[in-house]
Amino acid sequence: MKRRTFIGLVGAAAVWPAAARARKDVPIVVVLVPGPAKNAENRIIAIRQGMREAGLAEGTDFVFAARYADGVFDRLPALALELAALKPRVIIASAAAAPVAHKVLPDLPLIFTSYAADPIKAGFAESYVHPGGHATGNVMNAIGGEEALTQKRLNLFKELVPDLKLLGFIGSSSILAAAELTALRSVGGQFGFEVVHHPLRGLDDVEGAVSASIQDGAGALYVSGEPLLYNNMPRVLPLVTAPGKPTVGTYPEWGRAGLLMSYSADLIDDFRRAGIYAAKVLGGEKPADLPIEQASKFVLVLNLKTAKSLGIAAPDRLLTVADEVIE
Repeated sequence: MKRRTFIGLVGAAAVWPAAARARKDVPIVVVLVPGPAKNAENRIIAIRQGMREAGLAEGTDFVFAARYADGVFDRLPALALELAALKPRVIIASAAAAPVAHKVLPDLPLIFTSYAADPIKAGFAESYVHPGGHATGNVMNAIGGEEALTQKRLNLFKELVPDLKLLGFIGSSSILAAAELTALRSVGGQFGFEVVHHPLRGLDDVEGAVSASIQDGAGALYVSGEPLLYNNMPRVLPLVTAPGKPTVGTYPEWGRAGLLMSYSADLIDDFRRAGIYAAKVLGGEKPADLPIEQASKFVLVLNLKTAKSLGIAAPDRLLTVADEVIE
């Protein structure tokens, strides 16, 4: 049962409309995505929606092209150069594609979105209010950063698993996973649990990390939001759910796919806002003058099918506040 109406999925076209191809003066907007096209369909739709909201018509005011790395991050630099060959006016890059686009195409206006790390430390900008360079966009954390978001996520999760004493963190040693782990350990004391982590070097380590966490006594598993796991969800999900323990993740897709709960920024809204910023750049505004936006909309997904299989009854309060309840 969905508590929020999502934009319907349609094919995300990576080919320009014929009429637009004939007009060489129409600005080109390009998008670089680290995951597969199928996962990005509704996000590409959201970009287009944002540009329409800003008053632009596709095919008349801009044309659109996209490239997808299918979770193979080594492909991102070459795909960025492919897009650069189209001589675009602006590039929108999500998550792990953002730093690649910034490095490979440093002078091209960049709108980053669904970015979970600190854009200042990443060298994208001088400050949130005045980016000062060629890049701006939106980040997934609200005020308070990763720790505040993790605190909210675990506060909700503890309503489902009130007796949790040891949480197994499934993630690598990447920058994002390290930030998540630090935040988990920081808030763990507040909620009365400790965190165990067996770092992943790659996807082949997931099964072993899950087994080791369970052997350590983990009563639940936390799945990192890092791209390595997200972009390989069909392979990862059966491994983290196999032990029959409560699971929590970040992005809504995790909850919809089978984790007990997920809570994160609304990624669809992030991409929509990226479309609005791209339209502003086409209108003559500079990324240097567009403040970096922090998340303001969040999505809580409860999977009651998974809860039933675990013998967990979701509290009425959670059912009331959930944006989506999967039955």
